[in-house]
Amino acid sequence: MTNIHQGNLDNYLCPTRSIDSDAPSIIDFARATTEGEDGPVPCATALFYAVRDGIRYNPYKIDLSPERFTASTVLAKREGWCVEKALVLAAACRVLRIPARLRFATVRNHLASERLIELMKTDLFVFHGYNELYLDGKWVKATPTFDRELCTRFQVRPLEFDGVHDSIFHEYDQKGGRHMEYVHDYGSYADLPLETLIAEFRVYYPHFFEEGGL
Repeated sequence: MTNIHQGNLDNYLCPTRSIDSDAPSIIDFARATTEGEDGPVPCATALFYAVRDGIRYNPYKIDLSPERFTASTVLAKREGWCVEKALVLAAACRVLRIPARLRFATVRNHLASERLIELMKTDLFVFHGYNELYLDGKWVKATPTFDRELCTRFQVRPLEFDGVHDSIFHEYDQKGGRHMEYVHDYGSYADLPLETLIAEFRVYYPHFFEEGGL
């Protein structure tokens, strides 16, 4: 069991600029979603599915304005890309005093649509965001990115989460083809490192910052 004192967890329990777990809408969402659930694991599991399927995955409306990167903003529009959805899950967990943090990786998406490849100009996706939740004495990975409807369309098994085992992208799709390949780990964060994210986007996606880009 990981030896983490309560003081080390405080950073993953309090509201931050992007993980605004003190926002009334986030508080209402967390409490309504977990009504009737008993204990951190069932609550975290319920929140995972509410974010996975209740907030539609949409990578085509990326807005790097700082004011757009708050969990309450994402919850209000009910759609977002991986980083945005991770903000909501982290914030909702913190409402219920479940330590939650963000983790980021560079991944190669072998199933990216032609439209998405055209937008990104690569199948390499930097700063793919997901979560780590502290449950029963250990950090458990949770990836609420792809909703069930999208997975069905692309014949990819939707990721499940039980609060015990890590939930990250399957390496293969339902037909045995390559799906998501992790190629770099940025580590874990108590809040969104927006400046670092933007700096990486400038390196890998310079066309986003040209006239007529994002």
